[in-house]
Amino acid sequence: MKIIEQSLAVSYAYPVVFTRDALDPANPSLRDLFERAGDGPHRVVVVLDAQLLWFWPDITDRLGAYAAANPKTFVALDDPFVLPGGEECKTELGWLPELLERFARDRLCRHSFVLAIGGGSLLDAAGHAASLAHRGVRLVRMPTTVLAQNDAGIGVKNAVNFRGRKNFVGNFAPPFAVLNDFAFLGSLDQRDARAGMAEAIKVALIRDADFFDWLHRERVSLARFESAAVEELIERCADLHLRHIREGGD
Repeated sequence: MKIIEQSLAVSYAYPVVFTRDALDPANPSLRDLFERAGDGPHRVVVVLDAQLLWFWPDITDRLGAYAAANPKTFVALDDPFVLPGGEECKTELGWLPELLERFARDRLCRHSFVLAIGGGSLLDAAGHAASLAHRGVRLVRMPTTVLAQNDAGIGVKNAVNFRGRKNFVGNFAPPFAVLNDFAFLGSLDQRDARAGMAEAIKVALIRDADFFDWLHRERVSLARFESAAVEELIERCADLHLRHIREGGD
């Protein structure tokens, strides 16, 4: 009998960027993330949350204008592939072969990109599809909710639901990059805006007493959804989650 013991370690690194108005052609954040991959222009398929499209009907024009302003970075962006937000896109999976067909039609390869813009469920679903094509197309996430920006959108998990089981089909596939654009938070209703803060309270209780004290001191500003307080909450919560992924064995 012969046995060959195989042992290997794989190192991952990806940036999580915080900015505002990322689709303004004067903002270099999105361009700079794609340029980390080397010379372009890069092929990109945009997967977009339908709720965001309803709130910002001109977002397709904004994406097109951004690509046109950076022709050395992006191949012209076609119309986004639109998915319903929330659990619907993770449960009703008729869109999955259609999206894979779109990847094939647009000739995505392992050096191409999927740009997913939406809430946590949309990012989960689009990330799952991106991980299947060519065993993994580069994924850039643009989370649009508080919860997605401070937790769901910054980690390494992708999944969809199956036969009533949440996240039954999925994988661990780190994104190429994450871009948190605080301007997207204006699309949230009051309930969704506040709901994402619960994750910050939870992680503060577990990990960081100073952060919990800060949350208490800023409770009025947070309840009013004042930009400075909410943005600091997101950044501090995201940092704690990333630290847990990196150092906590998650």
